[in-house]
Parts: sequence; C-alpha cells; structure tokens
Amino acid sequence: NMDKIHHIAIEVQNIQDSIDWYKKNTDCKVSYQDETWAMLNYDNISLALVLPKMHPPHIAFEKINAEDYGKLTPHRDGTSSVYIKDPSDNAVEILKKS
Repeated sequence: NMDKIHHIAIEVQNIQDSIDWYKKNTDCKVSYQDETWAMLNYDNISLALVLPKMHPPHIAFEKINAEDYGKLTPHRDGTSSVYIKDPSDNAVEILKKS
C-alpha cells in the first residue's frame, strides 16, 4: 500500500479570516481550530492553516512506523507525530497512523 498524505499546512496571517475565506470559497469542514492553527477537511485531503513561527508549513504523511523517524510528540488534537526535513530543507511531518 502507498503512503497516505494526511494534510498540507500553509501559513496564513489570521486563522479566523482564513477559515472564513476557505469556507466561503470551498466545500470543507473545520475539524479543529484554536488561535494558532486550524484543520479543514476535504473529501481527499486536509488543509492545515498555521500562523508564521507557530507551526512550520509542511506536508504530513500517515505512517504505521512513525516512531522509526524519531520521538513522537502528542498534539492537542489527539494525534502524535515527528517533524523531519527532506533534502531541500522542507518540513515533513510523519504522523502515527491510527
């Protein structure tokens, strides 16, 4: 089986303004929101909205063996993951597949 991309995270200047824009212009559901980030769910992928310097823009993959990439950190939304870098210094989140 191929790996699943769980979400892509993009930087935004204001979480609520961005949620409002994406909800107005796309068909999505907000599964999580706080003052520093939000998760918007789509049929085939999720989009994380993150504030600069709070969370890195990144791509997240679900992996059964996520702990093989480093120590997993539990998150407020109940997931656990580790951040690594690709050869071009892009942030990649390895999310524990549930």
